[in-house]
Amino acid sequence: MIGSLTTQQSEYILQCNTIGRIGCYANSKVLIIPVTYVFSQKYIYGHSWEGTKISMMRKNPQVCFQVDSIDNLANWRSVVAWGKFEELETETAQNQVLQLFHERLSPLTLGETVNVSREFADPPHTVHKKKKPILYRIVLTEITGRYEKQTLL
Repeated sequence: MIGSLTTQQSEYILQCNTIGRIGCYANSKVLIIPVTYVFSQKYIYGHSWEGTKISMMRKNPQVCFQVDSIDNLANWRSVVAWGKFEELETETAQNQVLQLFHERLSPLTLGETVNVSREFADPPHTVHKKKKPILYRIVLTEITGRYEKQTLL
């Protein structure tokens, strides 16, 4: 059976996952890229080094966000959300988001690429290629979800 998720079910899928995909459009190009994220109170929070994704979202802040929860080919849930990219520039907002990431991701941290506190800490002898870390959020304006569930006869 294929069906639609309610808003509450879709938000639950967003809350339970930490890897999603951002779709953005600028300069006649579409970019879809996986990101580590935290969902909280109608916002998707993310972090990135300054680069193509951030540049595109600055030019066109209207983005799409997608996440899956897949048990197998016949049992899955998929959420698509649309919203507006906002760069978090105040120290207070940045600290709140770093705390959210720490609370949500620290139990799951297995490697350097998902350790947001390490990524933004500027350890000694670290050379960044003149790119600055960016904390952002996506203000969600629409959420939709679909699912497939195989029923046993």
